[in-house]
Formats: sequence, C-alpha cells, structure tokens
Amino acid sequence: MLNTRFWVLAGITLTVAAARLIPHPPNATPVAAMALFGGAHFASKRAAIAVPLAAMALSDLVLGLVWYGTAIIGSMPYVYACFVATSCLGMWVGPRPSPRRIAAAALTSSVLFFLVTNFGVWLTGKLYPLTWDGLAACYVTAVPFFRNTLAGDAVGTVVLFGGFRLAERSIAALREEAASAPVAG
Repeated sequence: MLNTRFWVLAGITLTVAAARLIPHPPNATPVAAMALFGGAHFASKRAAIAVPLAAMALSDLVLGLVWYGTAIIGSMPYVYACFVATSCLGMWVGPRPSPRRIAAAALTSSVLFFLVTNFGVWLTGKLYPLTWDGLAACYVTAVPFFRNTLAGDAVGTVVLFGGFRLAERSIAALREEAASAPVAG
C-alpha cells in the first residue's frame, strides 16, 4: 500500500532541510522544528528519527561540499545528538498535541541545541580555552545565534505543525487513521 502520509511527511522534511541551502541569517533555519515535527508525526519511531537525520545529513553533505568543507564535521556529533533528542521530544508531543505542549517542546529543543552544541564548540578547544572562563565566553558569544535559533524554531514549528494540521483536515489520506487503515481488498 502506498502510504501517502509517510511520503508527504518525508517530502516536507526534505524541503525544510533544503531550506538550509538558501541564504539566511546564521542559525535561523527551522531544522529543530523539522526534527520535532518528524518525531510527532511519523507513525514509526524509527522513521521519526531516521528521516529527519537523513534529510539533515543530505543537506550537510551539500553544505560541506559547496561552502564549509570539513569545518562542520567537528560539530556534527553534537548537532545530531540534539536532533535525536528533539525527535524524541516530538514523540512526546504526539500527533494531536496541545499548543502548550508543542511550544514547550520547541523551546526545550532550542535550549538543548544551544547548550549542547556550544559545549561541543568549547570542548574542541579550538576557539575558546578549556577553562570555566572559556566556557562562559563561548556561551556569551553564542547568544545572538541563540536568538536566531529561537526565531527559526518558533516560526518553523508554527508553520509545520499548523500547516500540516490544516492539510490533514482537508486531505483524508494525510490523517493518521487513513494512513494506518488496512487496504480493503
């Protein structure tokens, strides 16, 4: 059976990841929203983690080949760990959550990304000394990027969750019940 819902979700996920390839302010892409959305909407837990990670990896491959070279490799373990955690937050949110639950998960994922990835930047020891002062300087320097992360995640979360909810109302094949119903035959 063709699972229309799965393929639409995968297409949305790939589209959001591809948005990283167009010019934007640093950290102002909705990629955490993408992982949160995937975690909440894919029926399979494996797909909820794998599809956003694969989309991110594809966009990282292009970014690495075209713009950044190997510079992004050092941060990848921290970024990808945050993506897995954010997809898990999406599973907690679920496909029919309250706006409060969505907002809490989006804010949590943004804060988690800020804390974990900047700790990773500090830990590599290339930009900041491995001291408490170096760690503090790393976090302080990252605050403007955090504002962009919050904005990108907030807008992305509203667009993805709200847009898909509206699409589900209009298109029966996108509803989870229709996607999981057995094929008559």
